[in-house]
Amino acid sequence: MGRWTQYDEDDYRLPEGMKRIGYDSDTGRYRFRDKDGSIWEGPEGAEYGEMRKVSHGLAVTDDEDVESGQSPRARSDGYSPLSADAHGTVRHSLRPSSPYRTLFPFILLVAVTLLLVFRLVGPIHTQPSTKACPEGTSDYYIKSGDTCWQISKTYGCSLDRMLDVNSGLNCDTLRVGQKICVPYPDK
Repeated sequence: MGRWTQYDEDDYRLPEGMKRIGYDSDTGRYRFRDKDGSIWEGPEGAEYGEMRKVSHGLAVTDDEDVESGQSPRARSDGYSPLSADAHGTVRHSLRPSSPYRTLFPFILLVAVTLLLVFRLVGPIHTQPSTKACPEGTSDYYIKSGDTCWQISKTYGCSLDRMLDVNSGLNCDTLRVGQKICVPYPDK
């Protein structure tokens, strides 16, 4: 150990049997417990100074070690969590219990943004029309590279007749998977 390590401890400056038990960052005060269990508080914003008694001796609870006077949750350096302040009010930590808890809103925002990007940029999947084709025609589902002229020539019908059967069909905006009705070959 180094030459000045004894000054990191409380033993050289505290009375016999007194232990530092915590620090309240809201008030800037250190808290101490003496032999009989009384709680003492230091001056605000100071590590040294005159202490004042905050509460009287407490009975040892079941979860404390009778010989050492420390609870099982106490650290090896003598610190243990404070269960209540001077007025008996229990203070809960505002820190999240998990680091992922603070990241959750950010992760959610990223996930929603990615879903929107994929929805806007991704391929458009259209449901095929369930409308039945009239008599004298057959169903045809558009494939990649199909044109109205090529379909009419393949099936042996005129382009005008195919456009009459499929009212509202725009040959410039054919989509893959779109259903059209193709008339039987001309005679």
